[in-house]
Amino acid sequence: MKKQVKLLAVLGMVLFLAVLAACGGGDNNSGNGNNNDNDNADSGDKHKVGILAPQVTHGWVAAVAYHAESRAEELKEEGKIEYQIHTSGDASEMTSQLDDLKTWGAEVIVAFPQWEGMEVPIQQAMDEGIEIVNFDIVIDVDGVYRVAGDNYDMGVQGANYIKDKIGTEGEVVVLEVPSAGSVSELRTAGFMDTIEEIAPDLNIHTYATQFTREDGLSDFADILTSLDKIDAVYSLDDETSIGVLQAINEAGRDDIQVVTGGGGMQEYFKMMPENEDIWIQSALYSPAMVKDAVDLAVDLLDGKDVDEEKIIPTTVVDRDNHEDFLDDGSPY
Repeated sequence: MKKQVKLLAVLGMVLFLAVLAACGGGDNNSGNGNNNDNDNADSGDKHKVGILAPQVTHGWVAAVAYHAESRAEELKEEGKIEYQIHTSGDASEMTSQLDDLKTWGAEVIVAFPQWEGMEVPIQQAMDEGIEIVNFDIVIDVDGVYRVAGDNYDMGVQGANYIKDKIGTEGEVVVLEVPSAGSVSELRTAGFMDTIEEIAPDLNIHTYATQFTREDGLSDFADILTSLDKIDAVYSLDDETSIGVLQAINEAGRDDIQVVTGGGGMQEYFKMMPENEDIWIQSALYSPAMVKDAVDLAVDLLDGKDVDEEKIIPTTVVDRDNHEDFLDDGSPY
């Protein structure tokens, strides 16, 4: 009987120690993409990187989130970082997710808002010692690092392209996207400022739309009924332009000589040689640029000297060089 009691006591102690060890080894508030290898002796040296991205509104945004997580995963596999990525539908939701990242212990946050209203929560995070790397749309807070394409220059390139194709006189439709904040403002300003210098006699007709092919189709179909003659369309986005081209085709219009775009969408590239009567152009604003933002975030935590702003130059793509930019593996 005593031997049975002693045996039960030993078994109980073994079970207790096993449970205790399990509890001590699982203290990890893991999120999407977070590194769970906490019993690695080097895990304490890994930086905690948070990524805030918008919910998918069109293909370019989806590709940004894809490239951001892809680069973060590579850095995680190299043993350099842990990361969490969150997507949100508006500034309020993104602010809540920013708070979650602060609670998790993020040392740096790569933020990609597609709206205004993030200035106060970003400033609060910085006041708490968290570095912020802003991708694309400007967050107007001092001390925020930024990686972006050159939105203003995209407008400059669009203006030069249209002038080269139709000359200095004609009817040009400008499709701005007010909901896109500084992106639309800068791309439109670059275009308008340059047209004023190189082709002031062009007649400009400005309309609002969105960065989707559905809106491009619907809005431009209405524009076609109100304007009897259009020589060129300055569109800010490849997906919008796909909708514009569909509207032109469905209306049977043959007066439009140029449609510009922006982003660098593979589907749009493939349309360029297929439309011999229209010069289709895209000013590259590659979603893969977000990888530079993730790398800059890690460089900051490694104590490296980095520029506060990194602007990636514009490249123009049309039927003459589109083959150089085709990529079957691209998600956009």
